Formats: sequence, structure tokens, C-alpha cells
Amino acid sequence: MNQKPFIYVALPVLNESENLPRLMDCLTRQDYSDFKVVACVNNYEHWWDDPVKQEWCIDNQKSIEYLKKVTNPEVILIDKSSKGKGWTEKKGGVGIARKTTMDFIVRQAKKHDLIASMDADTWYPVHYLTAVHDQFKTNGSLYGLALPYYHKLAKNETDRLILRYEIYMRYYLLNMLRIKNPYAFTALGSAMAFPVWAYEKVGGLTPVKSGEDFYFLQKLAKSGKIGLWADTVAYPSSRFSERVTFGTGPALLKGSLGSWENYPLYEFSSFDKIKDTFDLFPGLFENDMETPMDSFLKSIFKTNDIWGKIRENYKDRQNFIRACKVKADALRILQFLRFEKQRQKRSDESVIVEYFEHFWNDRLPVKIRKELEHLDFKNQSFQGLNTIRDFLYKQENVLRKSFYAGVFP
Repeated sequence: MNQKPFIYVALPVLNESENLPRLMDCLTRQDYSDFKVVACVNNYEHWWDDPVKQEWCIDNQKSIEYLKKVTNPEVILIDKSSKGKGWTEKKGGVGIARKTTMDFIVRQAKKHDLIASMDADTWYPVHYLTAVHDQFKTNGSLYGLALPYYHKLAKNETDRLILRYEIYMRYYLLNMLRIKNPYAFTALGSAMAFPVWAYEKVGGLTPVKSGEDFYFLQKLAKSGKIGLWADTVAYPSSRFSERVTFGTGPALLKGSLGSWENYPLYEFSSFDKIKDTFDLFPGLFENDMETPMDSFLKSIFKTNDIWGKIRENYKDRQNFIRACKVKADALRILQFLRFEKQRQKRSDESVIVEYFEHFWNDRLPVKIRKELEHLDFKNQSFQGLNTIRDFLYKQENVLRKSFYAGVFP
């Protein structure tokens, strides 16, 4: 890559007037100068007639007026908020907002330019865009980056919830990294980046109402390599949110009501079953054999012949293996883990304690051992939960950086 790529920041905006000045301050301070922001301020049109959601629409108008005055960095404003310009009921949400910004970028960008997906409530260090650039410069074949993140604490009861949620996310990724699964990534729309050529090659972002970051990274992982490391960190906020149905905000809302069923800690043996299944793909090219995921896959795909059709369509081993990985994708892996969890019915505390004892044993720091002695997510101190979070964060970054060097084989 000879010419320095231009970076386009893709920014969906909804009810963010209080956060935008801080974000723009972060961007003004970036030590990478060749970038601009494409912001889509958005809401549903019918919210203007909703006494509750109308407040978000009014806040969006404040954001529009603010962004119009910003000159550094350069901001291109897409207004999907003002009366007559909002989303229809069947077509809207953060997914279509992200897609709108990214599709706009692709129409004017060069193939080697980069798209950095950000959120207005996230803080970025001054070298963030430089680190993104450097990672793609070092690894030119990368289809995307799922960057390191770390939720800042608010020093109130919300901290217990965000720590519990982050422990869930880090435990999941550590196990996916441990088994060297190609879908080992954490999907945060505020912490991902990719080249324009990769966005086009996978057909762009699918505009689902929530979880669009997860499904997009899954598309990238099916097509090529995803990097997990850049020498920087995104710092998302830990706030409650009803704007989407999947992700940090909804997790905190459900967690505040004592409901963590959608964010459980899965037994590490379930991840081992995924690894054993993926390890059998080369042999399945020649003969049918039972895999640990068979009963689940037969149920989800409603067929007793999981691999036969793939074998008929792909006559060489390499493409057959790739097709098997596409079939048992990130979504199916999550569904399988939930399927296993329902059968096991063990507490999250006992699951993670067993994980630490099995994989860390005598290498565990004393302060972690003390927290695990009587682990209780509901009543554990903030400091205790943060100690566990920080330990997992450190180990995760070791694997992100050292073990994989940021690139999956």
C-alpha cells in the first residue's frame, strides 16, 4: 500500500447531544490527520408523535445543529431525523444508520481507504486512528479489525452491571481464542474498522435492527482474516439504553432486573466440543462421522444429513472445510452454547470458578483466589468484580497480541 489511506469515521447518532462534544474533542486531538466524519443523525419518523420518544427526536435536532458548526474535524451530516426525513417503521434502527454512513463512504472513497466504526458515547485515545492505520499497513490482507475495548466505570451501581457483562464477554472470547476458532471476536460497533474493499467484497453491512456489528464481523470472518489487535483501546460508556435489543445497553437493563439468562457463562467443556467438531471437518470430507455438535445442528437445520450436501457441492478438501466453517458460523456457535447451557443448568459462578481452577491453577494471583472463594455476582463488591474483569482483560490482550499477533491463520 503506497498511498496513505484516508480514514472515514462512520458515526450513527441518536440521543447523543451531550456526548458529541467529548467525541469531537477526541477526534480533534487525533494524531492522524487524514480523516473525516460521516454522521447519520437518525430516528423513526413516527417518534415525533410519541410523547416519550419525541424527546430523542428533539435531542437529535440539538445534535444536528451542533454538528453543522463543527469544522474540525470535517463532518458530513446525513439527516435522518428531522420531520419528514425519519425512518419508516419497517426500515430503521442503528443497523440501517451504520449502513447508511458506510454506503455513503464507499461511494466516495478509494478501495484502500479505511472505515472506522465509532459511537458517540465512546472515548478514543489520541493515537486511535493511527493505530488502526498501522495495523492495516502491517497486515494488508486483513478484512477487518475487532479492536480492544474497556468500559469505563461510573462509580455507581451501574458498575456492578457493566462488570458482570464485561466478564461474560471476556470469558467467551478467551475460550474462543483458546480453541483457536475463526469466529473468535467481540462485536462492538464502537470498536471495529475495515478497508473499503473488504466492505464491498462481503456485500456491505446487513441492516438488522440490532446486532449489526456481530453479523457484519461474521461476514468478514467467513471471507478472510480478522485482526484482533491494534495498539490502542476504545472506551465505551456503561449506560442503560433501550435503543437496541442486543448489546451493552439492553444487557444492563436486564441485569438491573436480575436477569442474566441471555448473557450466561458457558462451561469450557462446551467450547471444547466446538473445537472437536471443527477438528473433524477434514475427515468429514471423506466419510460421515459423529461430531459433538451433531444433535444441535440436526435440530437447527431440521435434517439428519448435516455434511452430505456440502460434500456433494465441494469436491476438494480445502473448500469443503471452508464450507463447513461457514455453516457452523458464529451465530450457530452461540446457539449451540445456549443449547448446552440449558442442559447443564449450572450457576455462572461455579462455571467460571472451575475455568480458573482448570486453566490457571497455581498461577492465579492471590487477590483473584480470594475473590473466587465465595464468588457471588449479585453481592460481590465492585472492587472484587473489577479485579476479575481486569485479570481477564489482561489475559485476553495477551492472546490478542502475542498468540495470534492480531491475525487468524
